[in-house]
Amino acid sequence: MGLLEEPGHTAMYSHMLNVQGRTLYDIMLYSLKEADAGLGVFLECDSMIRDSILRHLKVYKIRRKVKINPCPELSVWAVLPKHKNADQEASKPELSSQDKALVWETDPRTQEMGWRLVLDNQVDPLDIISSCQKGDTEEYYRHRYAIGLPEGVKDLPPGVALPLESNLVYMEGISFSKGCYIGQELTARTHHTGVVRKRLMPVRLSAPVQDLEEGAALQTQSGKPAGKHRAGVGELGLSLIRMAHAKEVLTLKSSNGTTVTLRASVPDWWPKDV
Repeated sequence: MGLLEEPGHTAMYSHMLNVQGRTLYDIMLYSLKEADAGLGVFLECDSMIRDSILRHLKVYKIRRKVKINPCPELSVWAVLPKHKNADQEASKPELSSQDKALVWETDPRTQEMGWRLVLDNQVDPLDIISSCQKGDTEEYYRHRYAIGLPEGVKDLPPGVALPLESNLVYMEGISFSKGCYIGQELTARTHHTGVVRKRLMPVRLSAPVQDLEEGAALQTQSGKPAGKHRAGVGELGLSLIRMAHAKEVLTLKSSNGTTVTLRASVPDWWPKDV
């Protein structure tokens, strides 16, 4: 849904869609120099659907001399910015050994996600970025949910999520000037009508909730349907919310009967006129 070969495009965010225009996989693509074959494309995806993506790509490898292989020898690291102000651009950390970084690019989705670093598994990122501290996966999730950025199959369930409701336009993940792609008709028509009635938004729950069913229903205080909860960690999460109720206090019930309230917020990295 974009063009990686355009000048300056060394990292790109995108979605693979089905024929109904719903998301199959959200991916990031990087230009990667290969010693034996010149230029290649490195694809980052949710590890849960790696094999599915490999099968999907090989369907379109028709009489082309293209190698499509997993890269277990490589690791992807997210280098998050220290500040939380979307109006201030964080300075890119310096690498002590630039030649060890196979990819060192600004996260193409939003500057609030910092930078993407791809290394050989044998290289410790702290050896080349001394100004950083190594965090864990939950810290990364909390950062994403706090700023309202979806990623992977839990946030964007395959065959369910719609790219415009998932704010693909805001994440620089779609081009409306390129040629045809699978799922284009619905996506382009919805974009040009300008009507998106539901959006994936960051939410804060009044208390962490366990035993949530997938797609748990949200309701207004008066009991009207207001959307569905997607995923989260602790009191932070993402919900698909009807824009008509986005400013209201909503309720969410777990499978064991526990009810909590939640509020949605508009991410700083969204356009100001939303």
